[in-house]
Amino acid sequence: MPSSTPRSTPRANRSSRIAGFHKKSPRERLDLVAAFAGLSDSEVAHLSDFGNLAPDLADRLIENVIGTMNVPVGIATNMRIDGEDVLIPMATEESSVVAAVCNAARQVYEDGFTTSVSGNLMIAQVQAVGVSDPHAARLRILAQREALRTLCDACDPVLVSLGGGLRDVEVRVLDSLGGAMVVTHLIVDTRDAMGANAVNTMAEAVAPHIAGWSGGRVYLRILSNLADRRLARAQAVWRTDAIGGPEVRDGIVSAYHFAEADPYRAATHNKGIMNGIDAVVLATGNDTRAIEAGAHAYAARSGRYTSLTRYEVTASGDLSASIELPLAVGLVGGATKLHPTAQACLKILGATTAERLARIIAAVGLAQNFSALKALATTGIQKGHMALHAQNIAMMAGAVGEEIEAVARVLVEGHRVRLDVAQDVLAGIRRG
Repeated sequence: MPSSTPRSTPRANRSSRIAGFHKKSPRERLDLVAAFAGLSDSEVAHLSDFGNLAPDLADRLIENVIGTMNVPVGIATNMRIDGEDVLIPMATEESSVVAAVCNAARQVYEDGFTTSVSGNLMIAQVQAVGVSDPHAARLRILAQREALRTLCDACDPVLVSLGGGLRDVEVRVLDSLGGAMVVTHLIVDTRDAMGANAVNTMAEAVAPHIAGWSGGRVYLRILSNLADRRLARAQAVWRTDAIGGPEVRDGIVSAYHFAEADPYRAATHNKGIMNGIDAVVLATGNDTRAIEAGAHAYAARSGRYTSLTRYEVTASGDLSASIELPLAVGLVGGATKLHPTAQACLKILGATTAERLARIIAAVGLAQNFSALKALATTGIQKGHMALHAQNIAMMAGAVGEEIEAVARVLVEGHRVRLDVAQDVLAGIRRG
């Protein structure tokens, strides 16, 4: 068994300046880090286990790799989306997230979720500053639409052959702290790719030309993660008698009204939505940070931060719910194409286009939000969450095997899901 004795280096001799660190192998880097941080043999052995991701692949996905961080992948059941039953892989470390989607979907299974998308359009921005006549410059750039199309499409002939490429050009004059800016938007159909690399390449290619047409200096030339031309939408109707009656329905609507009116509530409301969305985005190897940024920016598009979902009562008295948000996800490029777990998760989903993947993710976000609001409107969020979290607390206390369930049961029944209580319960179980 590996030793737990730390490998120590005197603090005074530690330096984070390690020459050629990026050129070393993952194991060589790990040994250097272990000496720096005083890692034990058992900690080094743990980090050396890359799980189901080959070390050489991990070393190419990001820089300075020393190990991997394994996140559980669970399956949400009961999901019927646009008439098709789907199993949803979700990668998350948080208790109750997967269960929440399962429960929400079960209560609307017969009718399921209906989804749509606005398309696959991404925006690249090219910023010109120091323009003496910004409004006239805007018109000069717009007059070069076809030249811009030629320049952009030449950057990615494969994308064009698949039906993608530049679709439109917008030019905005922005007042800023540094004066007027002329900002050109390249609207690009990226098809089944998320599209960051494609649109960034196009923005850089046209930048010198925009500088010439505007008479200014071009600085930033990069995509926007506020992908409001790439919206995904989902809706569902939960029958009032299936969710606990009018009082529960009205409590859910009231919770939505709170989130719609108050950014303090909306932040947590939308965080719950992203619990589900991020879990599918991560499981499929897509960019969780880009999706988060776009969603929260979209939630503030009116000038104040508000809910990403809406809840209403239908004419027949049932609960109608909908969600709309940017979902720039892809099936090709980066980890989505290279990570074997992401590939397996996409196969489980059966998503063969980026649009279908976005539709599924939107439905998951709506299901997640419904479960959270229903819990808040009835028993409170902690009852279900803490029942699942109790097992984590039991393991933190040192419980193993059947002890985990036994300790968790006592914690939940006593309404005290705390580490100190779990330690006392475990000690009692072991004393017999």
